[in-house]
Amino acid sequence: MAASELDTAQQQLDEIEALSSIYGDDWCVVDEDEKIYCIKISDCLEQPKWTLCLQVVLPPGYPTAEPPIYQLNASWLRGQDYMELANSLEEIYIQNLGESILYLWVEKIREVLIEKAQSSDQIQVLKKIKNIWKCFVNYLLLAEPDNKKTSEEVDEDNEDDFLLDYQPVEEESVKMLNFITSESQEDEELPLIQHGNPITDRRSTFQAHLAPVVTPKQVKRVLEKLYENKKIASATHNIYAYRIYCEDKQTFLQDCEDDGETAAGGRLLHLMQILNVHNVLVVVSRWYGGILLGPDRFKHINNCARTILVECNYVHSVEESSKQVGKSKKIKKDNKKRTEH
Repeated sequence: MAASELDTAQQQLDEIEALSSIYGDDWCVVDEDEKIYCIKISDCLEQPKWTLCLQVVLPPGYPTAEPPIYQLNASWLRGQDYMELANSLEEIYIQNLGESILYLWVEKIREVLIEKAQSSDQIQVLKKIKNIWKCFVNYLLLAEPDNKKTSEEVDEDNEDDFLLDYQPVEEESVKMLNFITSESQEDEELPLIQHGNPITDRRSTFQAHLAPVVTPKQVKRVLEKLYENKKIASATHNIYAYRIYCEDKQTFLQDCEDDGETAAGGRLLHLMQILNVHNVLVVVSRWYGGILLGPDRFKHINNCARTILVECNYVHSVEESSKQVGKSKKIKKDNKKRTEH
């Protein structure tokens, strides 16, 4: 290994150790060999309203010659919000070429989450003011019967004054399970749902459910159908992830949900990315048994998911996958030898 490569590897190691020390349990090693890491970021409140999971892959040339490969996972992160945050991270990278920038990225994301939390608080204040105003207007209408204007008309006149341009978004209301669509779903076929074998460890039980999906509406229908089952609805956590391949754009539509099991959704989605599965939704239900499992809970969640994906022929068996990975690594080594010679 050349001196420059050693320097780069040492820089990565130093940065990883520093981040692990700074963020503690929020910092997670997904795959040490592949340099894949994940960090949960929140708005710093005792009971966080806004959270986001940042996954990064550190390529061999980072930080001197290559940027980190990253993914932002949050149920609320869509469209313009996603683009603005991604642009901010890329701007930070450009402004600090050749330097370690993961800490700057994390704190920039935290700054955005804090701003959202503050905006959310302002919205709640505005709502209270609006409710007080409604009560006051109704009082005036009752006190002055000659006033012909109805309370509904007063509300319409003052709606913009008190709501301004804010669009309240509560994290709990953004779960895919709860989103509302005005379009009729009667013509949207409910995919076949399959259930995996449960795994029990120290009184906690895990069970995976799988359904083929090609649209977000099918994802919603499957989740609604699962929640009609009282046993599944009563689970402590229902973690899910899905990946849909958009043929026309040649991109993936994907999302995940922790449902209170911190970072579990992101890990499940990452597993599906590694296995390169698409057009499928995987839900893992966990019934907590009163004994903390620590990192083992993530192992059980991913094992349940991998098993049902194998059983439903979305991926090869573990043995076949291992052979393919070994073959892939051998090809990479052979290619590397050829380039060296």
